[in-house]
Amino acid sequence: MNTENLQRYLDSFGKQVLKDANGILSSQKGNTALSKSIRFKVEKDSQGFSTKFYMLDYGTFVDKGVSGNKIKRGYINTEGFAASTPYSYKSKQPPANILAKWVAKKGLKGRDKKTGRYISNMSLAFLIARKIKRDGIQGISFFQKPLGIRYGELKNKLLNVLKLDIEMYLTTYTK
Repeated sequence: MNTENLQRYLDSFGKQVLKDANGILSSQKGNTALSKSIRFKVEKDSQGFSTKFYMLDYGTFVDKGVSGNKIKRGYINTEGFAASTPYSYKSKQPPANILAKWVAKKGLKGRDKKTGRYISNMSLAFLIARKIKRDGIQGISFFQKPLGIRYGELKNKLLNVLKLDIEMYLTTYTK
């Protein structure tokens, strides 16, 4: 059976989810590498078709957030409801050396509370990492929201797309 309409529709579905997710990420400054990494692939297998999405590993943490030691974090799931993040900081905190590179790139300068002198980038990075461990990272649902919205549309329109493929198959078969 010819399934080109279904495959084309799933490809359009993937493009729309990517466009919406990148739109949300572009409103959040500093997520260009993550935005560039998001991609999808429509694959045909023994069960039919599947649309698979890929992104940098840390994208899941940005999307769903990470709970801290003191504050629980959440995100908006694909059904549009608030959900608790499955991720949390327990004993480890974000690596200070990576944050130090980020601090240097952003040109941030920290000051000592007592004397007002500048502190090193590594010291500032350690303080930021400690705060992230304590408070966590709020999820921005940049992927969950668009996926949920587009999936709802997909469910509603999928039967029409399949109908077109079946009609094309019957027309071709009966000729």
